[in-house]
Amino acid sequence: MYERLTKLGSGKPGRFSSWDTTGRNRDAWFFKKGETRVLADIKGPGRITHIWMTQHQHYRECLLRFTWDNAKHPSVLVPLGDFFGLGHGIVNSYQSFLFSASTHHNNKFNDGCALNCYAQMPFRERALIELINDSGEEHGQYFYVDYERYDKPLADEELYFHAEFRRENPFGGWGHEILANQPEADIVNKEKTAWDNNYVILDTKGRGHYIGCNLSVTNFQGTWWGEGDDMIWVDGYKWPPDLHGTGSEDYLNQAWGMQPNAFMRNGSSIHESNTGGYQTSYVHHIENPVRFTKSIKATIEHGHGNHLCNEMSSVAYWYAAEPGRVAKVPPVAKRLPVMRDAFTHKWQMDPKRQMTSRAITPNKEMLAMKAKWKKRK
Repeated sequence: MYERLTKLGSGKPGRFSSWDTTGRNRDAWFFKKGETRVLADIKGPGRITHIWMTQHQHYRECLLRFTWDNAKHPSVLVPLGDFFGLGHGIVNSYQSFLFSASTHHNNKFNDGCALNCYAQMPFRERALIELINDSGEEHGQYFYVDYERYDKPLADEELYFHAEFRRENPFGGWGHEILANQPEADIVNKEKTAWDNNYVILDTKGRGHYIGCNLSVTNFQGTWWGEGDDMIWVDGYKWPPDLHGTGSEDYLNQAWGMQPNAFMRNGSSIHESNTGGYQTSYVHHIENPVRFTKSIKATIEHGHGNHLCNEMSSVAYWYAAEPGRVAKVPPVAKRLPVMRDAFTHKWQMDPKRQMTSRAITPNKEMLAMKAKWKKRK
């Protein structure tokens, strides 16, 4: 990371930003509702070295879209806040090697916040960075896109940065009434059952390496949302998977639940103890990327054996040898945060805003456990 500081480089620096070209101080760009604008269009070969953005709102409504080398599809398509590690449209101050955020309004929805990304993003022909305003009102945006351009082609081993957003609202668990860490939740979840039922963080083909994710949870049940094992398959299905973990907080490099800490490689940018049930946690595989040559499927159980039905969303980050296609982003109404009623504090479940890609059909063991729990309660 730091070796470039002591070596002469040939890169020519440049920046696209929202600065007021009249020389005055009106440095924000304003996007009409539904408008898409190009933030940066850079001729390669080159490398994006840093992105800074600040705004007051629309962290879930606005999308960032990055396209490399004139590909027919973007390699990054993620809501604005989630890309920088902040889910639910909530802002908070935190720091990691790849992303940071700073605000006066910690743990608040839609307020002013500075966002930074330091992930390196090389490209050979062209980098096209766009912002899409899917909100129903005007959006104000300040930004920098810092980059270098090179006289020589990039080395063959230079990979393309990718990021994609996924969401389940609610996750289609089989036994949400069962509390965490109870015997009735302790079912067998392995082989194809796990492959089919786990929450999917990333499922892509090609050659490259996975460098981590952020995972956002809206904790409807109110008890412990973790306990689910991470399971990552490299280059196709087999059992056991290439990487099998021991619990959600363990995959996120913490233990005994999630603590309200944000470290350089892992932690929580938003902690539910400060927000009444909203959590965003992250882990970045900087020294231990998960390398794949054909495909990768990164998954995690939601509750042990996928029994929970909380809201789940995530952003996966990876590098690939070619500009790949990323998952489609849900329409704006289906990616907005689930809110609580201000008076009753009950979650506002709007069927028009829900999306569940797959509801788990309970097997015999799951049905028996549900009956056992009902009898015990």
